[in-house]
Amino acid sequence: MEIPHVVEVHPETGVANAKLGLWLFLASEVMLFGALFSSYILLRVAAVEWPQGSTILNVPMATFNTLVLIASSVTVVMSWLSLKLNDFAKYRVYMGITIVCAFIFLIVKYFEYTAKFDHGLSPATSTFLAIYFTITGLHAIHIIGGIVVNGYLLGPGARMWKTDPEQFTGRVEAAGLYWHFVDLVWIFLFPVLYLL
Repeated sequence: MEIPHVVEVHPETGVANAKLGLWLFLASEVMLFGALFSSYILLRVAAVEWPQGSTILNVPMATFNTLVLIASSVTVVMSWLSLKLNDFAKYRVYMGITIVCAFIFLIVKYFEYTAKFDHGLSPATSTFLAIYFTITGLHAIHIIGGIVVNGYLLGPGARMWKTDPEQFTGRVEAAGLYWHFVDLVWIFLFPVLYLL
């Protein structure tokens, strides 16, 4: 039995079921990160002393990571567009670049974390660092989730392109929406934690 509205839009919602489900999931993620941002703001406003992020954190590394994630947002769109243009080879290239960018982000974040620990800076050091490690660590977990999903769509999941290219394109679009959310969270994290 086939589930209706997997590819075509549902008449009530105007979108396919997968996209609607993803938007609902992203709404819950917005609430999660929104609660963390709100906690950060409340703690910062109430604090007597609060360190400037740029004095503790590595702004050049974070700037580089921001550029990497922006580039990965472009390549994930290009991978979806390649499928829309029926060019599976280009899809593989762009999705591969997206995954490589995600790994670069995590590698840079690893060096940033280890530098903090080498200097005796940990979540127990201060409230600021506790929030920093919590929010950026949760963001890194989301990056890993994106690598897993995009890796599946690049690897074994790509077989669907031969049997149902329209549904596969929809899956890539949904994964791209998730990836844009992850990038957008970092766009907020970077100035709030590193620059303000």
